[in-house]
Formats: sequence, structure tokens, C-alpha cells
Amino acid sequence: MSQFWLYFRLGLEHVLDWNAYDHILFLIVLVASYSFLTWKRVFWLVTIFTLGHTISLFLSVYKIVLVNTAWVEFLIPITILFTAVYNIINAKKKENKNNINLLYFTTAFFGIIHGLGFSSYFKMIASGTDNVFLPLLEFALGIETAQLIVVLCVLILGFLLQNVLRVTRRDWILVVSAIVIGIILPILKENYLAL
Repeated sequence: MSQFWLYFRLGLEHVLDWNAYDHILFLIVLVASYSFLTWKRVFWLVTIFTLGHTISLFLSVYKIVLVNTAWVEFLIPITILFTAVYNIINAKKKENKNNINLLYFTTAFFGIIHGLGFSSYFKMIASGTDNVFLPLLEFALGIETAQLIVVLCVLILGFLLQNVLRVTRRDWILVVSAIVIGIILPILKENYLAL
């Protein structure tokens, strides 16, 4: 049982680590345009992201898919930038008016990219382990729990700002997306130069 908590905690801390905040930034822009009223859509977006993320994590750890980590580190900020720009373009639309099929597809694809980013970290911490299936599952559960914490925080903050402080939904989306773009552009430049 202690092994479960070890890998679960490592997954949890890996997402919530302030030094590796790219995953948090993606989750913020992924759900910034939604509220508790559209919890089903948020649930499916996060679930689809999780499925893509977990599948690619398994495929990479078992060496079925091998990708250059420099490309993964470059593509992760691209996914964040793309999602933030999508939010800005669609900020005026109502929550239910976005092209959900495109959003589900891109979210799954972005989940795959982010999962590949986690795989190199997991390979490093699990090196020397004979059977990696259970530790990988435990690690993935920690990651997914951390994602739920981030999503819940974003939804609560959005709710408070929009319903208590009367910030418009459009302004909330624009400000959050612009802040994330401002944070991610230097990371994107740094990763581009590392290719």
C-alpha cells in the first residue's frame, strides 16, 4: 500500500509543482470558458484529455511510441498557446456554442502530447522497477487527481469573479487567456531555440 501512495504522490506533486506549471496553464485555459452550469462538458473535456494523456504515457513507457523529448517540450507550449488563442477568438460566444467536436479532438491530441511529456519523468523515477504497470497506473491516478484539483480551483475562481465581483464572462476569458499567453511565449521561445 505504501508503494501506491509513493507513486500517487509523485504524480500529484508533478502536476502541482510550481516549477513545472505548463500542465496547470493548459488546464486553466482549457476550462476558463466554462462554468459549473456546463459541468458535463468540462467533465468530458477533462476526461478526453486524461484518456489521451494516460494512453500516451503507457505507450511511451512500454516503448511502443518513442518521441524526441525536445519536440514534446516544444509542442506542450504550442498546445497551451493554441487553446488560449481559441478562447480569445470564442470569448463572445456562449458556453454551448463552441464547436465541441473540434474541441474534443484537439483536447485528445493535446492530452497525447502532454502524456508524452510525463513519460520521460516517469521513466526516470521508475528505472530499475521490474513491473511498471501498477506504478504507472498509480502515477497516472496522482496526475488525474491533481488535474481535478486545478480544474475545480479554476471553476471556483471563475464563479466568484463572475457572480460576486460581476466580472463579465468575456472579460474573465480574455484576461485569463492573455495572462497565460504572456507566460507561455517565453517558454515557447526557449523550447524552440532548444530544438
